[in-house]
Amino acid sequence: MKIAGIQHDIIWEDPEANFSALQPMIEEAVSNDAELIVLTELFSTGFSMNTSKIAESQDGPSTCFLIEQARQTGVPICGSVPSLQPSSSHPQNCLIVAHPDGSLDQYAKKHLFTFAGEDNHYEAGKENLTLQISGLSVSFFVCFDLRFAPEFWNLAKETDLFIVVANWPESRRAHWKSLLQARAIENQSYIFGINRVGIGDGINYSGDSYLFDPLGESIAAAPANTPMVLMGEIEKQVVTKVRKQFPFIADR
Repeated sequence: MKIAGIQHDIIWEDPEANFSALQPMIEEAVSNDAELIVLTELFSTGFSMNTSKIAESQDGPSTCFLIEQARQTGVPICGSVPSLQPSSSHPQNCLIVAHPDGSLDQYAKKHLFTFAGEDNHYEAGKENLTLQISGLSVSFFVCFDLRFAPEFWNLAKETDLFIVVANWPESRRAHWKSLLQARAIENQSYIFGINRVGIGDGINYSGDSYLFDPLGESIAAAPANTPMVLMGEIEKQVVTKVRKQFPFIADR
């Protein structure tokens, strides 16, 4: 499977401006034969706690943008949005996967970033999301989830590829790379981490998006502080081969 990650800047709390900026990058991904396109965490607003302004209904503009892009391109596309929930006064930081047939899957971020007060403005999710895409088993996570290894361990046996969408600050960029690489190694899976660039609410983001293979080798990496479409290729047989050669997961 060819996968595209869009390492992009985010115009603060301005969805329409972000849709316009993303459009040509999505077109580039499609022209490179992407079979799955990955945007960042809260791709249309930035990592804002101003939920009274940015929260959207489940058929809001950010979700509709994803649906429209998937239908027009024929390629599944994902990114997280501040999605209102009928059972709560708080939205969820919800990763939406839009499919070309108009259907949606979603994963609500389980581990909220209390260091920034995310838990005061968003409701945590409880369920996992693993999908079959182009013959691969793909599991999805959002940013801070990356620090919680058991979440990945629990899905390892059924996962060929982990996706992590993020707004991960430049000040902890070494943690971002190290944790992505560790999750790939310990779960013998591919992992694709897509992070934003630019400045949001005074915080610098360097991107540093990566694709690591099941042995923890970097097979695609985006230069820091550079908006770009990062392409990579995932091969299910590589996962099978590594797990057969080094049957470590069984020893847990």
